[in-house]
Amino acid sequence: MRLSCLGGARGFGRGRRFVVRCSWLPAGAGTDLGGARVNFLDDLRGLAILRGLSAAQLDELTAAGTSVPIVPGEDLFEEGHPADFWWLVVRGSLDLKRRMGREYTVVGRMSPGRWAGGFKAWDERGVYLATGHGAETGWALRLPAAELARLTGSWFPFGTHLISGLYGTARTIEATARQREQLVSLGTLAAGLAHEINNPAAAATRAVADLETACATVRSSVGRLARGEISPQELAGLDRLLAELHPPDVAPSPLALSDLEDELAGWLEDHDVDDAWTIAPVLAAAGADLEWCGRAAALLSPAAVGPGLTWVAGTLAVTSLLADVRRSTARISELIGAVRSYSQMDRASLQIVDVTEGLESTLTMLGQRVRSGVTVVRDYASDVPLIEAYAGELNQVWTNLIDNAADAMGGAGTLSLRTRLADDHVVVEVGDTGVGMTPDVAARAFDAFFTTKEVGQGAGLGLDVARRIVVDRHGGDIGIGSRPGETVVRVSLPVRVPRP
Repeated sequence: MRLSCLGGARGFGRGRRFVVRCSWLPAGAGTDLGGARVNFLDDLRGLAILRGLSAAQLDELTAAGTSVPIVPGEDLFEEGHPADFWWLVVRGSLDLKRRMGREYTVVGRMSPGRWAGGFKAWDERGVYLATGHGAETGWALRLPAAELARLTGSWFPFGTHLISGLYGTARTIEATARQREQLVSLGTLAAGLAHEINNPAAAATRAVADLETACATVRSSVGRLARGEISPQELAGLDRLLAELHPPDVAPSPLALSDLEDELAGWLEDHDVDDAWTIAPVLAAAGADLEWCGRAAALLSPAAVGPGLTWVAGTLAVTSLLADVRRSTARISELIGAVRSYSQMDRASLQIVDVTEGLESTLTMLGQRVRSGVTVVRDYASDVPLIEAYAGELNQVWTNLIDNAADAMGGAGTLSLRTRLADDHVVVEVGDTGVGMTPDVAARAFDAFFTTKEVGQGAGLGLDVARRIVVDRHGGDIGIGSRPGETVVRVSLPVRVPRP
């Protein structure tokens, strides 16, 4: 640091004071910055954070620190490294970047008067929370954390104790609260997902077990038929009758189906068919009736009716069970696909996304929350384009909004999801038929740490988080309209994320 000073005497009341005007040139910045000499003390006095310091304290601060130029594109400090220095932006600006997955994301900007680092002055484990990346040409004051601790301890001993205690307490509270919120949220999603996967997995397991029995029945009936109890012509005719069977388009009521099963079982017993009580339900489910059975009996010899209908029932059972396995495994694949879409695994942070896909994957993840008693109404406009967004973060927004809506309805009501295009923005509306918000709650809904839920309830994400993701990260807008019986949260997202 180089100082160019002019001295002079100036009267103040009864005494006289020697005033020194110093022009400060950042080290390594050449003779000036942008062709202009800079008055160091005036620059510092203009910063709100240093107002109230005496001239002697300013001198001591600058003597202990070093001026460092801010060059666009260059980093001054790195996330995760020990916060050995306190950085104060005097001119220009720094972007604060954090590593999220495989990419760096800008989470804030340091303008003149903003500071970062120096945490080792109060905590030996203190590290930089983000990377300071040069955005606009200027310079910063760099002060060793040890010097920061010495100066604050000398100037404001009580304040230093308060900061140290606050830093430690805040770290503990924040870490504990976030850990609990994340564990509760993760546990809720994991439990819901496990239940969603368990249902089709259990169905597939049961179908495979029943399929083994059905195959054994078919094999046994084929053996009986092969021993000469049916002619080739009779088998061909029976196969044509089998092709006529298919489940009715409109499923009969359970009572009507039960009556049909009893009628078929009685007919089968009258024709000396073994295991009539197991064959009848299969035939009834496939659409067979007494008329069909009569045609089968007319086609076959009396000795072939039993094995022939057993073969038909076994073939129908195998076909039905294979369809169950196919549906169950397809559902499991769908759930896994929803998890991949929801978590954005193996994808870049900023990408081209379909908001409808994000809403649907979130619905799948929250299936247990919105299934029982909740009717989901979808109104997705066909002209909504793909948008540029941080997909994983948007899914956090949808999770929060859908979870809040389900909670507001108490498990019964209508959840509405709408998308539409408005100029160069995609608008997403999440509505519910719950009790609504009072004006006071609606006014504070986006305040940090504000919630109306008990500890341990919800997804662990406040509407403040949703607002920051939508507004700060995507340059969009979010608002709430609420009245008794209807609440709508409206999210507006630009098709392209504004660049800094």
